[in-house]
Amino acid sequence: MKQEEVMQTMSIQRKKIHPHKYSLWIAMGSITMMFIGFTSAYVVKRTQANWLAFELPHIFWLSTAVILASSLTIHLALKQFKERNMQRYKQLITLTAVLGVVFAACQWIGFSQMKSSGLPLNGPVSASFIYVIVGVHMLHVLGGVVALLVMFGRAYRTRVRTYSPVPIEVAATYWHFVDILWIYLLVFLSIAR
Repeated sequence: MKQEEVMQTMSIQRKKIHPHKYSLWIAMGSITMMFIGFTSAYVVKRTQANWLAFELPHIFWLSTAVILASSLTIHLALKQFKERNMQRYKQLITLTAVLGVVFAACQWIGFSQMKSSGLPLNGPVSASFIYVIVGVHMLHVLGGVVALLVMFGRAYRTRVRTYSPVPIEVAATYWHFVDILWIYLLVFLSIAR
C-alpha cells in the first residue's frame, strides 16, 4: 500500500504546472484581455463620423516576417538547449533577441512613416489607436528581448551552469504568444480600417 501511495503522489506531482509557467499563463491572459479591450474600443470608435481610414505602413508586414522568423529561432533554441548543444543554443537565442530588436525597429519606422504622411500621434483618432495598440505590443516584445538578453548572459556564464529547460520554455511560450498576438493585431487593423 505504501508503494501505491508514493506512485500516486509522484503522478500528481508530475501533473503540476511549474509556478513560472503558471504565472506566465496568468500574465498572457491579462495581456490578452488588455488587447481585447483595445480592439473593442477601436471597433466602437470606428463607427463615429470623424473616423479616418488609412493604409497601414507596409513595413508592418515586413515586421511580421521578422517576428515569424524569430518564433522559429526560439523554437530551435529550445530544441538545442534540450539536446545540450549549448553553442548552437547561444547562437539561436542571440539571433532571436536580434530579430526582436529588428521587429521593434520596423515598428518604429512604421510610426515614422505614419507621422511623415500626416498621421501623428495627436492627429486623427484612428492613427492614435494604431500608435497605442502597436506601441504597447512593441513594448511587450521589447520586454521579451530583455528576458532573452538575461538568458543570453546566463548561457555565457562560466561559473554556475544549470540545465533546467523551464526558463527557455517560459521565454519561448511568451515569444510565440507575442508573435500570435501581432498577427491577430495586424489582421484586425488591416480589416477594421
